[in-house]
Amino acid sequence: MTPAFSATVADILVAAHFCYVTFAIGGELFVIVGALLRWGWVRNLTFRIVHLCSVVLVAVEASTGIPCPLTEWEYRLRELAGQRGEAHISFIARLVRRIIFYDFPAWVFLAAYVGFALLVGLTFLLVRPRRRHSKKGAARGT
Repeated sequence: MTPAFSATVADILVAAHFCYVTFAIGGELFVIVGALLRWGWVRNLTFRIVHLCSVVLVAVEASTGIPCPLTEWEYRLRELAGQRGEAHISFIARLVRRIIFYDFPAWVFLAAYVGFALLVGLTFLLVRPRRRHSKKGAARGT
């Protein structure tokens, strides 16, 4: 793998990481706002299960001391690319990293991830997801 290719894949990976974070946080905000505004789509069972699992996965990783695989892969790719510091990373990657990475003690992240997972779980119970009824079943009144 060439250094340029490794750097490009690392940039793509940090963008994917940003999307994951955005889905986790934004998904919860949409569920809460959607429940208040009675948006039916926020009760979509598939969306809600995927959202809950994505948040719980992060909390479990933090609780068990497993490092985030996306972060680990990005760091390895940056090493392969010879990118040893922020100055060697593309502008967009630096910007995204500043949005999603913070320098806090590990216990702060653990508390935030577990607390957020509990909030998402509570929201899952209070704003119950619904299965979509088939058109045949709806026509028969079932």
